[in-house]
Amino acid sequence: MAADILPLIYAAALGYLAGSIPFGLLLTRAAGLGDIRTIGSGNIGATNVLRTGDRRLAAATLVLDALKAVVPILIARHFWGEDAARVAALGAFLGHCFPAWLGFKGGKGVAVMIGSLLALNWPVGLIFCAVWLLIALARKISSLAALTAAATAPIFAYVLGSERLALVVLALALLLFFQHRDNIGRLLRGTESRIDGGKKAG
Repeated sequence: MAADILPLIYAAALGYLAGSIPFGLLLTRAAGLGDIRTIGSGNIGATNVLRTGDRRLAAATLVLDALKAVVPILIARHFWGEDAARVAALGAFLGHCFPAWLGFKGGKGVAVMIGSLLALNWPVGLIFCAVWLLIALARKISSLAALTAAATAPIFAYVLGSERLALVVLALALLLFFQHRDNIGRLLRGTESRIDGGKKAG
């Protein structure tokens, strides 16, 4: 029994360590833009990095945040199998959202969820991206796009994957909703910021 659990522990630790690398913070500091946690929402993710006005830096943050889920998932799958890969995905998400080195205050997890889905089941990952893009273009609200994509992802994971995959994706979606709890409140009040700079969600 212990021999079966040990690989999962390794995968969780690997995922957490990789996921907790604060690329948004590191990149903005390296670019001389200061501490990203003092800008905008105080978040270390790509959306807040975009508020610095540097689109290339935001794009780099998005890609690197996705990769910090992809890499541990692929490593865990190679050495310990598919269950370990799923555990690594959870570890990476928790590491990104609750990094020990930043007082457990990290990002909201959208890029990490994209990377996790692409690595676990790429069709589900592509559908997530498509839903996000569709809602973002239609409503111009990034958080609404992320929440909608996350809400539908477990369904596609079940249809195109398996029950185990769907459960893991559901866990990721619930964590993403938790991280967006303030955004949900603003959406309900109609005060969420829009991608085009507006302040009303309606």
